[in-house]
Amino acid sequence: MTRIAIENAAVCTVDDQNTEYPSGHVLVEDDRIVSVGPGQAPGVADRRIDAGGCLVTPGLVNTHHHLYQWATRGLAADSTLFEWLVELYPVWGGLDAEITHAAASAGLARLALTGCTTVADHHYVFPAAGGDQLDALVSATHRIGVRAHLVRGSMDRGESAGGLPPDNLVEETEAALLGTEQAIDAWHDPRPEARIRIAVGPCSPFSVSERLMTGAAELARGRGVRLHTHLAETLDEDRQCRAENGCSPAEYADKLGWLGPDVWLAHTVHLAPEAVLRLGTTGTGSAHCPTSNGRLGTGIAPVRELLDAGAPVGLGVDGAASNESGGLGEELHQALLQARQRGGPTALSVREALRLGTIGGARCLGRAAELGSLEPGKLADLAVWRLDGLAHSGIADPVAALVLGALPPLALLLVGGETVVTEGELRTADESVISNQLHAASARLVSSREL
Repeated sequence: MTRIAIENAAVCTVDDQNTEYPSGHVLVEDDRIVSVGPGQAPGVADRRIDAGGCLVTPGLVNTHHHLYQWATRGLAADSTLFEWLVELYPVWGGLDAEITHAAASAGLARLALTGCTTVADHHYVFPAAGGDQLDALVSATHRIGVRAHLVRGSMDRGESAGGLPPDNLVEETEAALLGTEQAIDAWHDPRPEARIRIAVGPCSPFSVSERLMTGAAELARGRGVRLHTHLAETLDEDRQCRAENGCSPAEYADKLGWLGPDVWLAHTVHLAPEAVLRLGTTGTGSAHCPTSNGRLGTGIAPVRELLDAGAPVGLGVDGAASNESGGLGEELHQALLQARQRGGPTALSVREALRLGTIGGARCLGRAAELGSLEPGKLADLAVWRLDGLAHSGIADPVAALVLGALPPLALLLVGGETVVTEGELRTADESVISNQLHAASARLVSSREL
């Protein structure tokens, strides 16, 4: 049994009562939080950390990512989503397990260094000669030391069937469903302390058949895992869905049984008011990706409206090919700015922005009982942000400093009580080795396309 006491810090618990302590403690025992409160931690501790000048928050939860895209950052820099996909699909066709592992390791390292402890990664590209893509992601997750919800994605609708991806990048429908079931068998851990969980994730309505959408929902619900897909991201998608199905993307998802408390959707930018209410009524989650939406010019999601409707809303970084920064902490700031651009200065408060990145994300992933707030009994996934430097000095409200200011360095990041980052440095792997491996993998992937 190991006990770690973090003391003398501002503590923002993000619990249901929005409890905060100007100078408090968090006491960790093995992988769990055992005490949160004012003053010094009670009892004996193996390690006492003086966190004066710091803010302790729950670890951030990333609800939407594509880790493999770290190998293709900077391409199609001025394109719309559909243009960007058309340019990048052929490049991604050259993925193999070594490239995916290098890209995922780099992406996860960057996420950890920006306060993220849980990552939902949507992987839907499985080249015929690409090796074991899921194993590459699992091994990268263990290497960096975070938690992962690996969404086994799929595409079965290529260009010849009216879809966007080239035919050589899609799977046969039954093969995609079988591959998804095999991923659940191999990797899904339903325990509360799980480091790896699997979700089911057909890519999007414009790359997936109706049979795959309905079959995926049946599979997920039969196996007790969650459902995830892209939805209502762009006006192009909306127009195509209306032309093909006679309804909006949200109405199409509803018709196929794709709304419910076991579903979270990426982006949800273009939702009619009745669709917003429907997501709230059904408890369907939304992964809000503000930087990616800005990078691709897709629009601003109705976050205030979704929250008011009761829908779970979390934050997502999205793939690094549409968010080259790749950090989650910055999304707190971007979410607040976009909400206020859409709805005015009261559209989202600094504490609501933090809730999106913590308990909101945990709700989307079905883990609010285990993650997302600092409460006794919950997993010891937490971030200690250093606010005593030049960038934040003089900001009296520590949560405002975190959300409105420059992203602070991490004094400490714990995942299940285990140290992942200290004083701004990754402790689980060598950053220079990860960087060199990513550079080589990216060069090889791009050169393979040219050949």
